[in-house]
Amino acid sequence: MDINEQLLHIRQSLSGIVPEIFLGVFFCVFLIAELIIVKRIGYQRASGWLQNLALLGSIVTLCLVMGQWNCEPSFRFHPLLFLDKQAVFFKILIVVAWMFTLIHVRVLKYDFPPEFNALLIASVAGLNLLTMSTHLLSIYLSLELVSISSYLLVAISPYKKAAEGGIKYLLFGAASSAVMLYGISLIYGLTGTMNITSEAMTTGLLNNPEPVIAVAIVLTLAGLLFKLSLVPFHVWTPDVYEAAPTPLVSFLSVAPKAAVILILMRLANVMPAQYLPILGGIALISITFGNVAALWQTNARRLLAYSSIAQAGYLLVGVVSYSRFGFETAVFYTAVYLVINMAAFFLVDLLQPRVATVLSSFEGLGKRQVWISAVLTVIMVALAGLPPTAGFTSKLLIFSALWESYHQQGASWMLWLLIGGILNAAVSLAYYLRLPYLLFFKDTNSMSVAANGSTTGKFLAGLLLLVVLLLFFNPDLLMHWIATF
Repeated sequence: MDINEQLLHIRQSLSGIVPEIFLGVFFCVFLIAELIIVKRIGYQRASGWLQNLALLGSIVTLCLVMGQWNCEPSFRFHPLLFLDKQAVFFKILIVVAWMFTLIHVRVLKYDFPPEFNALLIASVAGLNLLTMSTHLLSIYLSLELVSISSYLLVAISPYKKAAEGGIKYLLFGAASSAVMLYGISLIYGLTGTMNITSEAMTTGLLNNPEPVIAVAIVLTLAGLLFKLSLVPFHVWTPDVYEAAPTPLVSFLSVAPKAAVILILMRLANVMPAQYLPILGGIALISITFGNVAALWQTNARRLLAYSSIAQAGYLLVGVVSYSRFGFETAVFYTAVYLVINMAAFFLVDLLQPRVATVLSSFEGLGKRQVWISAVLTVIMVALAGLPPTAGFTSKLLIFSALWESYHQQGASWMLWLLIGGILNAAVSLAYYLRLPYLLFFKDTNSMSVAANGSTTGKFLAGLLLLVVLLLFFNPDLLMHWIATF
């Protein structure tokens, strides 16, 4: 490729990452605006202006991302990034999660440092790049951008426990990143490439002994498993979820998972056969551990933390099915999980604003806050995977995909994963229904904090309820978009 062709490729590549360029520029503009506005009009008034500016930036980003939907699938900065409808769909999910987080902060009137919004912008930029990454180097760098932003977001929060949670998050994140980097170096040494779209990677790995392949794959997955909160890289999750503010936890519980699931699906197309059983084993262990540990929790956010570990395991079930139907169900599950989980954190925060969310403090609130408590009950039912909610549809689809793959491939581990997943879904009822029980069947706790009964909060609760029910009765609203990938 001569210099003219290289310049042409760079120009075409830049035109394909307009949303990410905008986020980079917006990050710089936001920091400058913060310095100017805070100095001129004071911190209190500046906070509202900066929140409006961040929300405006998220809307512009969403429009730019949606404008990429009909772009021809192609590489950007070959072979680092690849833009297709799948990447655009996941970028939409990430930006929607960002927008909802900003709305959550606004409705509950959180008072975050101005840097909070700037770090969220950097995190979204990293996640968007991650969804397009097709090279181990670009995957690692995107993960690091997301990780560093996340560490700072947790640590700068105005809560005493936040510093401790941030340190734990940093230590475990640094360890997983180091392990992942070592795994990447092994794969490069074995194959001579870091391009995950290259057949040379598959061929190079297959020419080595199975134990070597398994070790290289597991080490490389470390950073991705950390973002998914999967065993054995889950240790940070309960502490961070309990220590960090609820809007931030809500974002961290869904947005990184969405980007990482897409990377795991892309890796499934090039990794040797050992990749899927390893993921299947991790999925079953995570589902089991998350559900069993959640049974003993006395804090709502810690309960949702262990729930997210289990839900991340279910996300993997669609990936390990290794079929087009399996990948489609994994995407559907990711989208539904994003809505349901963010709804759960939002409603918990409406009932017990900015407190430790001890489960006993929810006793009897259903009699005082009927609408929000009723919607939260439906959301918990959706997390458990019961009808008539989208949570039931998503679990039914991924188990159907796994059952279909088992019949086609005859792999016994798929059958064990199917049985284990279904049994765990039954176990999860014990803790998912605990909150509804406390809300409606217990006497009012005099120590409960007054719930946030704002009209905006109730409207958003109703909107989330509508989405969860609508995707149960008509899942094709989402599936027909996914089928176009």
